Amino acid sequence: MVWDRELMAGEIAAGFDVSWPAISQNLGVLRRAGLVVQRRVGTKRLYRADQTALGPVAQLLQVMWAADLVELKNAVESDGRGGPRP
Repeated sequence: MVWDRELMAGEIAAGFDVSWPAISQNLGVLRRAGLVVQRRVGTKRLYRADQTALGPVAQLLQVMWAADLVELKNAVESDGRGGPRP
């Protein structure tokens, strides 16, 4: 979500079905690991992936993400009994 744009933590949290504290905690871990950078604008905090730090693994992450999207698509289209939904 933050590879090529900055987002506020709330915007990131809106994309997930987890609590705000969980998102905040994960962003903190990523920031301390140097994988995400934080920029303050007034009272807002904007987050963006550190492409320099992630550059060496970017292609691997993209391949993994694409595979996960295919798996997610298949799960969503399934009705839980292994067949496609009408």
